[in-house]
Amino acid sequence: MKRISLLVCGAAIALPGMALANCPAITLTDMQGVAGGAHGQQYDLAEFEAAAGCTLEISENSAIGDFNARIRGNSALPPVAERVPADALVVVPYDSIGSYGGVLNTLANAPESGTADILSVRHVNLVRYADDLQTIVPNVAKSWSWNDDFTVLTVDLREGHKWSDGAPFTSADVIFWYDNIQMDTNVFESPKGYALVGGERMNLEADGPNRVIFNLPSPKPGLLAFFATTHVPPFLPKHFLGQFHPEVDANADANAQTLGFENGYEAIKAYYGNSDWTDTPTPMLSMPDRAGGLPRDAMPTIESHIYVKDTTENRVAVANPYFFMVDTAGNQLPYIPEIDEIYVSDTEVRILKLVNGEADYKSQALQLDAAPILLENQEGGNYTVDLRPQVAYSVFGFNFNHEDLEKRKVFGDLRFREAMSVAINRAELNEVAFLGLGQPLQYTGFSPLPSFVDDKWLSHKAEYDPASAAEMLDDIGMVDTDGDGFRELPNGDTLVLNLSFSSQKVSPAVVELVSKYWQDVGIKVGAKEVTSDEYRSAQSANKLDVVSWQMGQPIAAILGNGSRFVPPYGGYFSARVAMLWGEWVESAGASGVEPPEWSKQIMADIDAFQSAQVGSPVSVEIGNRLVATMTENLVFIGTVQAPGPIYHRNVLKNFPDYLAQSDEFRWAFPYRPQQWFLDE
Repeated sequence: MKRISLLVCGAAIALPGMALANCPAITLTDMQGVAGGAHGQQYDLAEFEAAAGCTLEISENSAIGDFNARIRGNSALPPVAERVPADALVVVPYDSIGSYGGVLNTLANAPESGTADILSVRHVNLVRYADDLQTIVPNVAKSWSWNDDFTVLTVDLREGHKWSDGAPFTSADVIFWYDNIQMDTNVFESPKGYALVGGERMNLEADGPNRVIFNLPSPKPGLLAFFATTHVPPFLPKHFLGQFHPEVDANADANAQTLGFENGYEAIKAYYGNSDWTDTPTPMLSMPDRAGGLPRDAMPTIESHIYVKDTTENRVAVANPYFFMVDTAGNQLPYIPEIDEIYVSDTEVRILKLVNGEADYKSQALQLDAAPILLENQEGGNYTVDLRPQVAYSVFGFNFNHEDLEKRKVFGDLRFREAMSVAINRAELNEVAFLGLGQPLQYTGFSPLPSFVDDKWLSHKAEYDPASAAEMLDDIGMVDTDGDGFRELPNGDTLVLNLSFSSQKVSPAVVELVSKYWQDVGIKVGAKEVTSDEYRSAQSANKLDVVSWQMGQPIAAILGNGSRFVPPYGGYFSARVAMLWGEWVESAGASGVEPPEWSKQIMADIDAFQSAQVGSPVSVEIGNRLVATMTENLVFIGTVQAPGPIYHRNVLKNFPDYLAQSDEFRWAFPYRPQQWFLDE
């Protein structure tokens, strides 16, 4: 039976019989007496209507048709009530119901560098972390349930959910992502670690169009946390990419050749990439419409925005007309219908643009050393800079598998890594590069360190002791044989540590100081700033002596993705120090270089850790061993954990206080950026 609600002293009082035609436009600052949903800041549509005693009327941006016309290949739009799911996600705005319009102006370093915080503005996944960074809540998924031993995860999708081109989004899209992309060796030579459980594949099955069941070969309670903390969406548009997949469409190669690709798999790789990064340029943006082809700028999405322009200077995304979120007044989100992402490779130029108020939001690639000038110019630039804790922090790592065998021998010697660690004056580094706001600490693999692990690991080999560093280097046989003030390799060869770095993830001031500390103990360093793409390419080619990046993950992310504990100890977009060990792991020993026993122990332990119930005696035992092995072997050398700046223009409304500046929680993703709006 429907209900009628009366407003008494601002509160919605429900009476049996009928429902209000219009719902109270509640916000988190004014709930108007409406009870909160099961997930705090959001409701499923039926849940909201029951709580508020009303029927929500769905409305749209009056200009959405114009934006839809810019999505090449999209048809004319049906009414908005037919475009959002029957189980639409109702978002409670932070401060106020927003208004439509404007362009979110943003900055990135390059097409695949410094773009993650902007991706996070439109990003969706099955679930997400709420803004407390502790609670997992529904997102694309309506609900989920586990069996008793965490080997079966059942996920329910939203009835009537559609892709950005209007095609149904169903369980088939989740299974296609897994079976036909992740598990297809024509796309990925070997499965990604996150797609496996204990090294074995999952079995996904559909129970109707709106339910998908993940059958796991062993327990993995952290699988949901992986979905909440990854940029990898576990779904892809089967109706689009399937046209290029020979197991889905018998005409796959012909379909691809119509568009100028050699075969279907080449088309899939062009659209999706042979990486799992979802923010790469799309091939159709520069290709003309072709008769009989697929004239889309990008493959369909269920994110809040879709790309319609991509150049070497910028890219533009417009609102997805089929997006599944609405506010409490029934307005389909997002409020801001357009994103303009400008590429600026020079760090100083990016900072100047922020000082001048030329961007609306920025968090990634902002280092703490930029804070003074940004804070000094807040009032004049009409923006706000908040300093928030970072999960990750700057680390350095030596290439265990260097192609120069003499360097490989030294880098693999634990005494060398210990010497390089104690040579770093972290207290001074904190004062000079981090404004005295940071905490010196060692890299443990976890950030923050779980409460069940001894805090002693945070200071392991992190005390400043250059005399001890010099003694260890002497013991290795690294002495100055030519009198130039710098040590040679034990065989007499000249040693210069080539330290290429990207300012996207490490401050030049940090590199400069660490280089000085190492040179003070006789190790010559040649530091050079390069672009992120140059850094990653050199790393992939195994050409780096030293890697430098920000590393560290919360336990939630580690429970879902253990790649930081498996050679090469990171991915393409982070730091890797053991490329040949990683090749050995991926090839099951057929190629590459066999890692040492301590590395094998970590690999076994991370699988066991992910299968154990968090907090159980088994989990605690394995977690302690993981930290001990990772830290004692100094896979990476930690420096200082410090806050990071978060920038937004004051005209950007419904912008909350972040708990952290964190790529590990996907930047803006926990803060529901689809309800941001521009007040200008």
